[in-house]
Amino acid sequence: MRVSRRGAVDPFIVMDVMEQARALEAAGRHIVHMEIGQPGTPAPAAARAALGAAMEAGPLGYTAGLGLMELRVGIAGLYQRWYGLEIDPSRVVITAGASSAFLLAFTALFDAGDRVALGEPCYPSYRQILKALSLEPVGVAASEANRLQPVPADLEPVADLAGLIVASPGNPSGTMLGREELAALIGHAQARGIAFISDEIYHGLDFGQRAVSALEISDELYVINSFSKYFSMTGWRIGWMVVPEDHIRLVERLAQNMFICPSHASQVAALAALDCVQELEANRAVYAENRQLMLEGLPEAGFTRFAPPDGAFYVYADVSEFTDDSLAFAAEILNGAGVAVTPGLDFDPERGARTLRFSYAQGRAEIVEGLARLKAFMAARG
Repeated sequence: MRVSRRGAVDPFIVMDVMEQARALEAAGRHIVHMEIGQPGTPAPAAARAALGAAMEAGPLGYTAGLGLMELRVGIAGLYQRWYGLEIDPSRVVITAGASSAFLLAFTALFDAGDRVALGEPCYPSYRQILKALSLEPVGVAASEANRLQPVPADLEPVADLAGLIVASPGNPSGTMLGREELAALIGHAQARGIAFISDEIYHGLDFGQRAVSALEISDELYVINSFSKYFSMTGWRIGWMVVPEDHIRLVERLAQNMFICPSHASQVAALAALDCVQELEANRAVYAENRQLMLEGLPEAGFTRFAPPDGAFYVYADVSEFTDDSLAFAAEILNGAGVAVTPGLDFDPERGARTLRFSYAQGRAEIVEGLARLKAFMAARG
């Protein structure tokens, strides 16, 4: 049977690593998971309780294509709480995780063949979703001097761009853009007629300076966020977008036809999760402690070349002194140390063969164990 060229996307390598780790676990080994960007904590207790009550109260059927208005109002309140912003709830679009938000954003903003810039290293699915939509991802190498975040000078020589995607805190780097740096990128994009998409999925997970939302700078852009990371609800597949007022109906028509609506059940849980501040902040305190363990433990294991992360729950290390094949090196670490890590090839096709991403999203005991195993493995490796 024939297949489309659009379907020829690359695999999501971290998912392959996770499956290899699970195979080892099925064979009886204990694996420390530093590969996957998934909180080790469940959805907040009140979110789980709210869903249980809703299921007993009656059927959970279709909602509006843009989501439950109560949840959209709740998310607008989150922008007031976190950033001091007054956001019209009608601009909030509830989505089936951030992934469907990217599909909606890319479809709403770009035509087939358009070129969209990605500051690399970056979340790999940007690239693959763009390809699947017959769009051209354009990798722009961010420098170590700029802590692996793009700056306008990186974009100036790149012609014919229709869009730019930026993540702060970034995945895999965990580094953030300050207000001036983010404003400079937005200004550069808008001066050139480039649509700006801000991936803010790791907001709330910052360790020091607060993450800046692109909405603090401009309303003429798309912001994407999710309940997966800070709210610890990865498998619930619930996220959101904030779009300009004149794009609401455009996105609504697409959402109705592509998805009908987001999961009603997940929306009920997400609405309750917005109020679980104490539990969520306790989770963040664990990540902050894990971050410190990583900053101390990775160099002791020999991994010294990385920019200290400002947020998210990752460390992205240059391992070129050990290998020029991060895929093979990650497999060696998995089999030899029982620690699953992610090859940088997922995030940067050009330079990723010399980098690894370490996640510290699991509990403290797992991070301590993983660091001890890495130290022993690298010492034995010589």
